[in-house]
Parts: sequence; structure tokens; C-alpha cells
Amino acid sequence: MSSTDVARPQSARECLAPCRRADASRNHERILIAARAVFVEHGLDASLDEVARRAGVGNATLYRHFGDREDLIRQVATHVIAQVADDAERVLAEEDDPFQALRRCVEAAAAHGVGAVLQVVRGRFVKDEAFFAVRDRGVAAFEEIMRRARESGQLRPDVTFDDVWGMLAQLTRPMPGCDRADFDARVDRYIELLLAGLRAPAPNELPGPSPASTDPVPRR
Repeated sequence: MSSTDVARPQSARECLAPCRRADASRNHERILIAARAVFVEHGLDASLDEVARRAGVGNATLYRHFGDREDLIRQVATHVIAQVADDAERVLAEEDDPFQALRRCVEAAAAHGVGAVLQVVRGRFVKDEAFFAVRDRGVAAFEEIMRRARESGQLRPDVTFDDVWGMLAQLTRPMPGCDRADFDARVDRYIELLLAGLRAPAPNELPGPSPASTDPVPRR
């Protein structure tokens, strides 16, 4: 074996670099998850010290990942919508039963607390292209799932994406003064009621026109 066939030992710095990158990625994710919970419970003016504490990191680590409060808020909103989009695309690829696919998407969005998160960031990021990129991706997958469920005869034909998204946003948003733990325990029940109402055949027609878009960040 020639000397060129022998793998060169990595330096200590080279060995540590991947670990540091992995740690940084985990910290970033933990901060986003903690911030989502804190903002939902206490509003956007909540203490960032509390965010760091829940994430299990120091304040310096938080500010190393997020330049300021607005940057953190923006990334929390984008993170939640990206999770919803990822779930919808995965379900679209995996699930053969159209209504079961819709169920999985609705349940996943509810688990992310999408209504509560989007309520606190409503109207803040009209020009944020990163947010709209993941939003549009999620909407496309969600609407395709609804189309398949409608064509299979399992979803009532008069229900639109805005109907489903609007109800989902309302049902997963705690009322002011509501105990968070008590509300979380009720969400599954609300989602079951929503899904039951979406199934065809419909017992009656829906009154009035389809609601206007409930997009919390309308594109100008």
C-alpha cells in the first residue's frame, strides 16, 4: 500500500466542525419551537429570556441565531408554515385514500398550532418571500389533496380551501384567557367535528358564498 492510500488523520478542528454544526442546528430548532410556544402563550412582546430558558440555551446563543425579535418572529412563522407544507407534500405522496390524506393534513396542521401561531403574526410579513414560498408550496399540496377527496366523492363538493383553512385556523386558536392545557385537550375533539362536517354526502347546502381568504399575510 502506498503512502497515498493511507487516509490522512483528521485534525481535532476538522473532527469537531461537524459536531458544532449539528449542535447549532439543534439549538436553532429548539429556539424556534420554544419561541412558538412562548409567543402563543404570552404574545409577541414576551420575554426572550423565557424563550432561551425553554429552549435550554443561553441568551448569547439565541442572539447568535436570530438578530432581533422581528427576525425570530419571522422565522417562527416561516418554520410553522414550512412544517405544514412538508406534512402536506408527504401525505400527498404516501396516502392512497383521499379523505384519509385530508384528515392527516388537518391533524398535522392542528398539532403545529397553526391557528394560534398565525394569529399572532397576522399582517407582519407582507413582503417576506421566504414565507410566501413555503406558504404557496403548502397551499398547492393541500388543494391537490382536497381535489382528490372531492373527486372520490368523500369530500362535499361545496367546500373550498378557504373554508377548511379558515375553520382550522379558528379551531386551533385559544380564546383569550383560556387555559392552554385545557384548550389543547379539546382540539382533537374540535378537529373530529370539523372532519365529520366535511364528509360527503352533505346533509344540507352551505349558506352564502365561500369566505374570503383567511391568509394572515395577504400578498399585495
